Amino acid sequence: MAAALPAAAWAQGTKLWTVDRYDTMERGTLDGVAIRNDGRLETGPSKSQVYDTGKSYVWSLGSDAAGNGYVGLGGSSAGSAAVMRVSPDGKATKMLEAKELAVQALAVTADGAVIAATSPDGKVYRVQSGAAGSAGTVIFDPATTEEKPKYLWDVAVGKGGEVYVAAGAPAVVYRVPAGGGKAEVLFKTADQHIRCLMMAADGTLWAGSDGAGVIYRMDTKAAGAKPFAAYAAPRKEITALAMDTEGNVYAAGVGTKGAMPLPPLPVTGNVGVTITFAQPGSSTAAGANSLVPEGSEIYRIAKDGTPQRLVTMKDDVVYALSFRNGALTAATGNRGRVYRVDVKMPGRFTDVAHLDAAQGMAFAPVKDGLLVATSNSGKLFQLSDAAAKESTYTSEVFDAQGYAQWGRVETRADGQGFELWIRSGNVESPLMGWSDWARVGADGAVAVPAGRFAQWKAVLRPGVADAGIDAVGFNYLTRNVAPVVDEIVVQPGAKVAAGGGTPPNTTVQVAFPQAASASPVVSFQPDASTTPLTAQKDRTSVTARWLAHDDNGDDLMFAVWYRGVDEKNWRLLKDKITDRFLSFDASLLPDGQYELKVVASDAPVHTDSEALTGERVGPVFVVDSTPPVPGVLTATLAPTPAGAAQKIHATLEAHDATSPIAHAEYSVDAGPWQYLEPVGQVSDSQTERYDFTADVPSATTPVTDAKEHVIAVRVYDRYENMAAVKAVVR
Repeated sequence: MAAALPAAAWAQGTKLWTVDRYDTMERGTLDGVAIRNDGRLETGPSKSQVYDTGKSYVWSLGSDAAGNGYVGLGGSSAGSAAVMRVSPDGKATKMLEAKELAVQALAVTADGAVIAATSPDGKVYRVQSGAAGSAGTVIFDPATTEEKPKYLWDVAVGKGGEVYVAAGAPAVVYRVPAGGGKAEVLFKTADQHIRCLMMAADGTLWAGSDGAGVIYRMDTKAAGAKPFAAYAAPRKEITALAMDTEGNVYAAGVGTKGAMPLPPLPVTGNVGVTITFAQPGSSTAAGANSLVPEGSEIYRIAKDGTPQRLVTMKDDVVYALSFRNGALTAATGNRGRVYRVDVKMPGRFTDVAHLDAAQGMAFAPVKDGLLVATSNSGKLFQLSDAAAKESTYTSEVFDAQGYAQWGRVETRADGQGFELWIRSGNVESPLMGWSDWARVGADGAVAVPAGRFAQWKAVLRPGVADAGIDAVGFNYLTRNVAPVVDEIVVQPGAKVAAGGGTPPNTTVQVAFPQAASASPVVSFQPDASTTPLTAQKDRTSVTARWLAHDDNGDDLMFAVWYRGVDEKNWRLLKDKITDRFLSFDASLLPDGQYELKVVASDAPVHTDSEALTGERVGPVFVVDSTPPVPGVLTATLAPTPAGAAQKIHATLEAHDATSPIAHAEYSVDAGPWQYLEPVGQVSDSQTERYDFTADVPSATTPVTDAKEHVIAVRVYDRYENMAAVKAVVR
């Protein structure tokens, strides 16, 4: 238990901050730690930065037997295409500088030569080993072909030294002879692009397309061989291919397929056809640092041709795959993550590294691990095959939403191959005056100062087999703060029946965690206390409604008090209210102007000595349940010319003790009620005088005395209280 604090009131019960799922674990900082997608922390590979290009983009990567890396650079302007050789100690030498936009693909031949493909409107260059700073030799120029593709996406080198080139717009695969010479079309497809190539040890060339998302294979050793569509993936674009030692092929697919077009109708005569090519979604996403909708999927095509989806990644675009030491590794964007995919258990993957860049673009093997090229920013990292010597995971900062006392730590883990540390503070940034790290004892006890924020870190010891942490929970108790009444509304003439408010929510939502999308879809759950409250019109009632909150989340109850505007003492109207409204009979209060005070208390979850209150006074309102008092209605027949319709001249004065007269109306001989204006026309005073002339309607039924007429006047005050008076005219 944390060190004792001075006596104070603490909020409703001890709470537990728990981190036990991948979507919460991944928000922390990894240093040599891996996070499995079920939330388990494990020792991960060591990560080191080998080279910083100082540029935004590294599009491609290769390596040679000496451990040198070759990075293909590019930018947003022509002439930025270049190839840099990076030695294991991080020293860089420029091998190639070209006029094109970017070096899209790289491969290193058995004799150490570098094959580099530039794009768009690019060429394929060969740079001999040791020929630093050269312009390279062009071995393939798509402008000289019949197809004239705009993009060159990938290259692969056969055992005989021949070079295979994947092109797009249109989708073609070329073969360039080892000694140079004219390139030949190996095959064409109806896709938009051939995005990636992979040469198997047996001479089988694998290719992935953009458009229909098809994975092709072709035996390059057999004369006249044709490509075979091994699998049509559910996704639009195949971005990467890899193969394990048993001959299983792995592929990454991104993008959503659109509706398939209808077959073309037969035509005759000269018809012009326009074909539009779109740049692949993954390439656009990398350049614009944006997401591809629906993320990525990774598939396995077994040696016998059986396809299977291994994993779906909702938030990541897979740019590269590599199979090494029995593990499939994926480099992704646009969060700069590297994942290890469990090929024996579909659906399971492990987050092994967070790169200091937005996209992991390419892999290249070296003696002790994998080189990883990144974009946004353009860097070169190495992931070691060996586990990190120091493995530390630091959680995100937790906000208790108030000053809190920190208690015992609860852990679900295997073995004792780890240490837990805690620190706390009162500002969000741990760099600004937080406590030092305090180690958690074997029983979960830890002593850290009370405060609003806390953070934990786990240190996994190297060499401890099966060491891992599945969940960490931190008990805390926030200091009690007084509730706050935010707003009060009073509506005379309205009544809400008992139980007419919003019933308490007793349901629990069981949902899957949301994808951590860069552009999340936000939905809002309306607060039941702010939704409209349906009331019935009732001039004998008054309804008050209020908003209140408690920063500790404590349950609240309320008391409503009243007083006249010229009074000093408050009088209780009703207490122990759990609703956030009150309707009461207006006749309980004499006519006049009043104020209501709402007092909120967290007493339902605290002892009387620890309970706190907050209050607010509402706006002035008027209780007026007494009708106006009309004076004597004086009415006489007005003189009229012979043959003209009779008229009645009437006068009346009315007075209301509390509110202004709102309006009046009159009726002659039980006829329709007609609006009546006061003298001066504007009805805005508590006393109004009426002087008017009314037409006498013609009798529609037989009457005993045709000279007798009855005129009636109704007078209303502002709160719809009404009084009526009549006069008989003969």
